[in-house]
Amino acid sequence: MSKEKKMETNEPIDAPAAETTSGNKGAVDVEIVEASEVEIVEKGAYRVKKKPEMDDEAKRLLALRNDMSRDRIAFKRQEWFRYSRLGEKWRRPRGTHSKVRKHIKYRPNIVSVGYRGPKKVRGLHPSGFQEIMVHNADQLENVDPKTQAVRVGSGVGFRKRQAIENRADELGVRVLNRMG
Repeated sequence: MSKEKKMETNEPIDAPAAETTSGNKGAVDVEIVEASEVEIVEKGAYRVKKKPEMDDEAKRLLALRNDMSRDRIAFKRQEWFRYSRLGEKWRRPRGTHSKVRKHIKYRPNIVSVGYRGPKKVRGLHPSGFQEIMVHNADQLENVDPKTQAVRVGSGVGFRKRQAIENRADELGVRVLNRMG
């Protein structure tokens, strides 16, 4: 929908009108309603996603964790570049003579506790919600919509997934992996 059409739909329906006293017959004063005051919900329109209730410290730590994750190196398996069958997935080096295990200077860094994120926000979704796995609509009853969001299990079918999403909308719970 273009901006012109949106402006037309946001016009007030019953705006109070009064004739002006300047002498112009037919000139009318109309109250203009801002677009932010009128809420028009269209099918398929974008809705702002629900945010968790967090204190300032948790928000700061979540942003810090995001920065740390962006700067963190990609830990790859020892000699991943030499043998394609190894893949890039991290495995701990265990060899007796392994230079990576011994932290030799010119070798890549290995996974260690110093790369971990802040404890208070560890395990949270990037949005700040705690993730809860759900497989049916009845499990939504125990979810706190202020701090928790649900993720629908991968084995849930189309019809049951629709029921879960509809029930979550009624309860005001955010679904992290919506269908559409």
